[in-house]
Amino acid sequence: MEYSVIVHSAEKGGFWVEVPALPGCYSQGETLDETLGNVREAIDLYLEVLIEAKWPIPRDEEVVFKVSVGA
Repeated sequence: MEYSVIVHSAEKGGFWVEVPALPGCYSQGETLDETLGNVREAIDLYLEVLIEAKWPIPRDEEVVFKVSVGA
């Protein structure tokens, strides 16, 4: 299973990341690799809680594109 994530630069260095398909699922790290590893763990834990509670697993239906503009 794959989920789209949005990576942001943190104000004081490092990164933070959000998972749009999983409300409230965030993580952070000092490097991009650490941040992505941490968000994988956060996603796993989030899904584990949903499974234990027998709640539906959200599917990621996000499609993300970057669009160039002339400005």
